[in-house]
Amino acid sequence: MGKQKLVVIGNGMAGVRCVQNILNENANLFKITIFGREPHSNYSRIMLSSVLQGETSFDDIVIHPKSWYEENNIQLFSGETVTEIDKDHKCVKTDKLREVSYDKLIIATGSSPIILPLPGSDREGVMSFRTIEDCHRMVEVSKKHKKAVVIGGGLLGLEAARGLLNIGMKVDVVHKSRFLMEKQLDQEASLMLQTELENQGMHFLFEKDTEEIVGGKRVEGIRFKDGDYVETDLVVMAVGVRPNIKLAQKSKIETNKGILVDDFLATRSRDIYAVGECAEHEGMVYGLVKPLYEQGEVLAQHLCGNNPSGYRGTVLSTQLKISGVDVFSVGQFIEDRTSKTIHYQNEWDAVYKKVVFRGNKVIGAVLFGDTRLGPSLLDSIVKQRVIADKDKASLLESPNPSDSFVASLPVSENICTCNSVSKRTIIHTVQQDELTTIEEVKNCTKASSSCGGCKSAVSDLLDYIHSEHFNEGAEQRSSLCHCTSLDEDEIVRQIQLNHLSTLQEVMDALDWKFEKGCSTCRPALEFYLGIIFTEYEMENEHSFLNERMNATLQKDGTYAVTPQFYGGVLDGDRYIKISKVVEKYPRTKVAISSDQNVHILGVREEELEGVWAALDMPLRSFNENMVHVTNTGIGEYSCLCDQDPSLRLSEEIERKTSYLRLPNRIKVGISPCLHKEVDSITKDIGVIRMNQGWEIYVGGSGDKHAQAGELLYVVSMDKKASEIIRGFIEYYRESANYLEPVWRWVNRIGVVHIREALLDEELLNHFLQNLDQHVIQRKHKLTKSLFVQ
Repeated sequence: MGKQKLVVIGNGMAGVRCVQNILNENANLFKITIFGREPHSNYSRIMLSSVLQGETSFDDIVIHPKSWYEENNIQLFSGETVTEIDKDHKCVKTDKLREVSYDKLIIATGSSPIILPLPGSDREGVMSFRTIEDCHRMVEVSKKHKKAVVIGGGLLGLEAARGLLNIGMKVDVVHKSRFLMEKQLDQEASLMLQTELENQGMHFLFEKDTEEIVGGKRVEGIRFKDGDYVETDLVVMAVGVRPNIKLAQKSKIETNKGILVDDFLATRSRDIYAVGECAEHEGMVYGLVKPLYEQGEVLAQHLCGNNPSGYRGTVLSTQLKISGVDVFSVGQFIEDRTSKTIHYQNEWDAVYKKVVFRGNKVIGAVLFGDTRLGPSLLDSIVKQRVIADKDKASLLESPNPSDSFVASLPVSENICTCNSVSKRTIIHTVQQDELTTIEEVKNCTKASSSCGGCKSAVSDLLDYIHSEHFNEGAEQRSSLCHCTSLDEDEIVRQIQLNHLSTLQEVMDALDWKFEKGCSTCRPALEFYLGIIFTEYEMENEHSFLNERMNATLQKDGTYAVTPQFYGGVLDGDRYIKISKVVEKYPRTKVAISSDQNVHILGVREEELEGVWAALDMPLRSFNENMVHVTNTGIGEYSCLCDQDPSLRLSEEIERKTSYLRLPNRIKVGISPCLHKEVDSITKDIGVIRMNQGWEIYVGGSGDKHAQAGELLYVVSMDKKASEIIRGFIEYYRESANYLEPVWRWVNRIGVVHIREALLDEELLNHFLQNLDQHVIQRKHKLTKSLFVQ
């Protein structure tokens, strides 16, 4: 079968990035043709401001030179515009009378700048700021004229104004609102930005509505509706962009604000897709580079048959790229009645920071003057991290190099998401080539060369590498197992990045050496898939129909059935039922484990239904990492202490953590009094009944790493003891590595930190709600599951 024909309309960042991803996946799948209206190869449009400001040249912002197209056998028609899409015959036609057929078509036509329909807007000297040609025209104007007006005080307008200042022009910025960048900044940050830019030479005219552009053949001035007038030789309109959808509309491809696409970037017309600024997904049209690249990644995976889970939208952040001014904003940075904020302001150093919370989660932030916290705040929003009350104020503290966000990242994590540049790559390049500046890192790795949003993270990493605190290398971590060369961090990152939602998808996409994996990687992958995708169904090795029809498959092909005894107490009725089962099925036998569980062993598959019917009692699964509670005082009748409270607590913990799947098994020991404390404090969680309440110990171990647990908490109420224990279990579930023992996790995190997290009532309630929800979801899944032979 020959190659399929892929045609891309648009030679911009979104479309060509998608092509790059396709080539990375399967370079032999498509014969690719690209049409571009501009007479250039693909370049970074968002770096035009740097070109205008004189910080870089056009050659420096070219992403794919002409040689790249040739090397990848891509037919590029630059300076040629597609004028028609013939859906019936699956071909496109151009303004040069060219006709090219397609099997798959990607529309990546981007957007066009809005030119206000004002009287005089067609005069010479009125222009937009969108292409490299616009930059060249401004430079040429500056050689003869010195007065410029920029209409629009948003991100693009301010970047254009800074560039015009750099080429020697006097600049007035006209803005309809009361303050600058009102869509990206709060009023306080905007006023600080205004002060800084005024110091650089900009002049601002606020709340101005332009009535007319005055002049003869060439622009001479602007008149406003309030009667004011300003002279100018150049007018740059930077009031926004409009998706280029006329070609789609002409071809009867469904549109709204943009071309309507689904989660796989498919339009409502067969074999036609759209990405970038021309596409509308779930009511959103994106104009920043990060969502454009994420869309391109999803579409590439889809076209290559890799079954991604789909595009889910993007959390947007803004990084202002004006020389000497650092501004960052993300999320919902304007507070309301449902949110609370933390502010920091230092007028002497021109630093302002604001973080907006809803409950225990960051929902937005604004940073001015010091934007080093931007990457960590964005990460907190994207991953919906829970922030304890005691830690909220510390979010605004400028970190030491060793405490910075980038220092805490694994080396496999991407610092620059636009160009997929990892921390490992930057460390290796900096050390190998002895790099000392951000510009050198950008030139050698492409990090921060696209949107510039990761510039502060690159700067932090560079400071960290050259600090006395740096103690990590770029070397590869050990692989998960012999089936792959990837470590666990990289595997998890690839699962999230490519939306790999099944075992087979992971193994196929990540080039597993052995088709079915091994006993090491399969359970690890299932655990991570279960954490990332709550709907993930395990490939269970046990049969679980419901809580009264449950069995665990054994190595010899028979099953073990384990009755559920809360608190380790077996009543007479259940004892008789178990005896009758063993009597009826003589090949079975009963084993009592050290953690006070009774197992009926040797049950054949055809006998299961009869055993379940005869027992007619709750059963438990026993081959998963779950909570196992033992009551260490049972049978110690030489002690006259009341055992009922410990039995009640044991039962409550078991009932409320049933079905909970954990990184590793948790053993909970509950002692009714001090006389049996030694057995409990060597458990993962040890609980001892005192005269006035409970002592809770964590991190104990009775194996070769024997150690006593550390005191976590002392509580007087049974209810509070249950909440602290369950909160601890959920915190471990959410943050421990797969198969990481509790004692090692406690040593790594620190008992003080764990205690403070659980002392925070909001955070504790969050853990308890998550635990309850997970238990309900797991029970629902397992109740629905069928036999796995």
